[in-house]
Amino acid sequence: MDINVGRLDHYNVSTRKLVETVRFYEDVLGFTNGPRPPFDFPGAWLYSDGHPVLHLNDISQTGKEQRSDSGVIDHVAFGSRGFEPMKQHLNGRGVPYRVNLVPNSTRAQIFLRDPNNVEIELNFDTKNEAA
Repeated sequence: MDINVGRLDHYNVSTRKLVETVRFYEDVLGFTNGPRPPFDFPGAWLYSDGHPVLHLNDISQTGKEQRSDSGVIDHVAFGSRGFEPMKQHLNGRGVPYRVNLVPNSTRAQIFLRDPNNVEIELNFDTKNEAA
């Protein structure tokens, strides 16, 4: 049997900060708040490159507890382009981040956190980017 897990389909975050979370992903990472099925609870689906990669559940009007950290999600990673422009973008928005240069490779990474304390990893293959 051939198995291929494939690309990231989506991840889900339960939030009490729906508006702030949508704004973060739109303004900081360029996601688009797009179509979402008519579930019986509020939320949003955020799209990257035409695919709904982040599903948000708004739990602000419920008794459901929100984890104080990102729980079992350690981080979510995206293949990205534009390493230097992204750093400038984050600096311009005052978003804290850290950079990691992967040893023995041309991969550079940017790590940042969303309003729910979920760590986002952006991976850049710098050999394919203009100097």
